[in-house]
Amino acid sequence: MKGFVHKILASKYWWIILLAWVIFINYLATFLQVRIDLTKEKRYTLSAATGNLVKQLDDVVQIDVFLKGEFPAGFRKLANTTREFLGLLKDRNSSRIRFRFISPLETVPGRTMKYGDSLVNMGAVPINLTVQRDETQSSNIIFPVAVINYKGRQSLVNLYPGVSREMSQNEINSAEALMEYQFAQALDRLTNEKKPGVAYSIGNGEPADARTYDLRITLQDNYHFGTLDINKSPRIPAEVDLLLIVKPTIPFSEDEILKLDQFVMRGGKLLCFIDNLIAERDSLALKPETIAYDRNLNLTDLFFRYGLRINTDLVMDLQCDAIPFVVGGTSGNPQLEFLRWNYYPVLIPAGGKLSKGQGYVAAQFANSIDTIQVQGVEKEPLLVTSPNSRIISTPALISLNENKDVPEDAKFKRNAIPVAMLLEGKFTSLFRNRITKSQTDTLKAAGDQFLDASTDNKIIVVADGDMVLNDFLPSGEPGSQPEPLQMGWNKYTYTEYLKQSALGKWFIPVANREFLQNCVEYLVSNPAISQTRNKDIVLRLLDSKKVKAQKTTWQLINIALPVILVIVLGWFFHEIRKRKYTA
Repeated sequence: MKGFVHKILASKYWWIILLAWVIFINYLATFLQVRIDLTKEKRYTLSAATGNLVKQLDDVVQIDVFLKGEFPAGFRKLANTTREFLGLLKDRNSSRIRFRFISPLETVPGRTMKYGDSLVNMGAVPINLTVQRDETQSSNIIFPVAVINYKGRQSLVNLYPGVSREMSQNEINSAEALMEYQFAQALDRLTNEKKPGVAYSIGNGEPADARTYDLRITLQDNYHFGTLDINKSPRIPAEVDLLLIVKPTIPFSEDEILKLDQFVMRGGKLLCFIDNLIAERDSLALKPETIAYDRNLNLTDLFFRYGLRINTDLVMDLQCDAIPFVVGGTSGNPQLEFLRWNYYPVLIPAGGKLSKGQGYVAAQFANSIDTIQVQGVEKEPLLVTSPNSRIISTPALISLNENKDVPEDAKFKRNAIPVAMLLEGKFTSLFRNRITKSQTDTLKAAGDQFLDASTDNKIIVVADGDMVLNDFLPSGEPGSQPEPLQMGWNKYTYTEYLKQSALGKWFIPVANREFLQNCVEYLVSNPAISQTRNKDIVLRLLDSKKVKAQKTTWQLINIALPVILVIVLGWFFHEIRKRKYTA
């Protein structure tokens, strides 16, 4: 090899041979693309699950990203990161992946509406940014979302799950870390012909009216969604992958508890939103005080066996939603003012594998959760309170007059009180060693055999039943129906959120819908794709003191040193050729 190189350099046509080699190598590069990811966390490497998903596409996937326009630095960085990631997808299957960046202000082809209006109809939440330019301010509506179209179906991808409009560096990193999961999850839903079955339990006083409108809209496109009366059904059908229990008000019978228990033993997933106390704001419409007391739902023993207990208490938090209070005026013309309502806590994601990157979640009259030591079952809090929270035990007096005075911070000193919990592992049946013959016969009649333990399974329990129910905006016109809001928003806060461009700290955009979607997806989706949610992007910030102290040194290294090296190597090469041909 050494002799071959020496012959080339000795030839008077060496530069032609070298040029031919360069052309040949570049020609090979058009067919063989190699990317080496040198980052420790493999930031620019797709997981095996995502790579296989993209390779197996049998039709064109069109991805429209609505991050085109004049944005602040944080959203520009998010747009660039999205472009880089979509480039990775296209490298895996260039014939199937197509993407483009569109401004939400552009008009949809063939229609009179703008893309932004269409995105709102799909459930995207716009961010209204006020940008300071010179001496003027301009308002800019941003939709940090993408829409994936595949075989006539489409899915919305949220690219920015944060809540800060300024986009902190941590929120940018979180959005980048979750990007692969968001796109992989959407692609998996679009390409998978079999939809998981999700049943909404009724029969124990669960809401079945218009308050569940947003819940049904959120789930029915991606899942086989329906209702199930477990009281009338002999068993929970095998087609049901997940049973959703929302705010039951009627106690569960022993037969219903057995059906739930055996459903879990067979591998079924439970997602429960439970109000353990009777506490409703409607009770305060007639008088300024009400007493919260236990519902006695008969679920305590079941949850205890699985590893948790919903306490008979109420959570209060200084980080909370706001509602209007009468602070003056007359009975005919009252003066209203928005005040914090500590019984409406705005919960913080605990930062685990499911709630990573999740926005704030609004709750109403939530309870706290304790965990129980159960062998083989792991617990992970999903939603917790702020560092300024407290609990009050039953019987709890709820009074509107509490907000007339500023709460004493000394009372609100609890931190991270769990309100939502994930249980994973092998669960033991509540009826183990105590099942009766009549219960065994009932199971046999339904075609089941009693199981005293489960394989690896998952359960999520949330100690608030109102979290996934929606409120309504008044229609404003006689005879017309009120407009349902997204779950988690109360109508007063939502109205103020729309009216104000610079929102106060009480009016925090909430992500209850996203929390529900994350819970359902984690329980029933492809486990390999769920693992991509654990991807971390390490935030490596420069030490500002070292940068300032060593500024000149690093400028010389990065600017002067390369120039000096080129000069030295050029002189060295010249001297070698000079000595060689002079002799």
